[in-house]
Amino acid sequence: MFTRRVAVVGTGYVGLTTGACLASLGHQVVCADIDTAKVERLRRGVVDIVEPGLAELVGEQVSAGRLSFVVGAAAAVADHTDGLDAEIVFLCLPTPMGVGGVADLRAVEAVVEETRELLAAGTVVVNKSTVPVGTAGRTAELLDRADVAVVSNPEFLREGSAVHDFLNPDRIVVGCDTAEAAERVAALYARLGAPTVLTDAASAELMKYAANCFLAMKLSYVNAMAELCERVGADIGDVTDGIGYDRRIGQAFLSPGPGWGGSCLPKDTHALLQVADAADFEFRLLRATIDTNTRQRQRIVDKVRAAVTGRRTGSLARVRLGLLGLTFKAGTDDLRDSPALAIAALLRQAGADLVGYDPALVPDPANPDKVAPGIVDGEVEGVPLVSDPVEAAQGAEALVVLTEWPVFRTLDWATMAGVMKQPVVVDTRNLLDPATLRRAGLTGIGLGRREA
Repeated sequence: MFTRRVAVVGTGYVGLTTGACLASLGHQVVCADIDTAKVERLRRGVVDIVEPGLAELVGEQVSAGRLSFVVGAAAAVADHTDGLDAEIVFLCLPTPMGVGGVADLRAVEAVVEETRELLAAGTVVVNKSTVPVGTAGRTAELLDRADVAVVSNPEFLREGSAVHDFLNPDRIVVGCDTAEAAERVAALYARLGAPTVLTDAASAELMKYAANCFLAMKLSYVNAMAELCERVGADIGDVTDGIGYDRRIGQAFLSPGPGWGGSCLPKDTHALLQVADAADFEFRLLRATIDTNTRQRQRIVDKVRAAVTGRRTGSLARVRLGLLGLTFKAGTDDLRDSPALAIAALLRQAGADLVGYDPALVPDPANPDKVAPGIVDGEVEGVPLVSDPVEAAQGAEALVVLTEWPVFRTLDWATMAGVMKQPVVVDTRNLLDPATLRRAGLTGIGLGRREA
């Protein structure tokens, strides 16, 4: 079986998924992180990330001897578990949005400088992180090693389904100006049988931004359509169902919501704007996509105002609101750029008294010491957390569904209604069945739904 010695630097969502999945494909993988305590936990098979199937896969590959963990990039590159140097080094490092929307590449550049002299001749360095166009060239300049190739191999993983996405990809994209290096990286994924796009580094780098920004546009479009549906008496569910059957459009990313967020779309849309500006191109469509998303948050706040007070401009001062869902999407405990938290901040600024419940943020009895990132003293960005949805409903003048957790559909809504001050649910995800809410004595208000 074809096997490579692979080093993965970074054990976040992308790095840990990449390492565990490559190991499952038969490669010998060592993952590195600078957090000593995290490395020790991973060696024991303890995964902090909420990601379906990931903990099990890590445990299986560690037990099989194909996956190991070390502290520091240098150890991963030059001291592989079998005593041989890594042949391929993946950089899976954070590239957060910096000043002005430019991607912050300091973590990537620091690792490149740390490992430059340690890489064996013939090593391939792979940028897996989402990086601006030209980063492969910049990486090659920093390495200053003619005997080391730099490849762009962007990830297309969704939080909440990252393992599935890695092992069942729509495509594999590999970009390099050296065909042999690109083919070596593409061969890592051969067992997956996925379509492979071999291209130059700049095109591969731009491809990731192009994909994510198109999805952001689609989400902003459907949110705008939902608002139009409300104004003309149409139903967004019927509209999206109808257009989704068109194979040129498809069903995915056609659900209205409180706006898009997370660790990718906000930073990638702003980063692509910076790329466009640097190329002297006014990307008006992308800028409108971002503006529409920002407006959507205020639209949700206005909808809550109207639901509670009967007026879009009504006061929310001292109004108790229960927020259901705070993570940016279901299936993860990630709070980064969560639209739920952005809306919570606006509601708090309007004077509302907030309390929040999210199934991913409830303490785990099996791991009582684990605290999800972002929780401080039982609060998330000023929103006190409760451990039961009924507590969130207690005395509330409205419940606001902000994350599409399936478990919310099966809550005891009659009990929830019984403890509320005002039986109103603002469903920003169109997740709940309006008939179920009505039977429980609740008034449900969704996005773009025709009044029954």
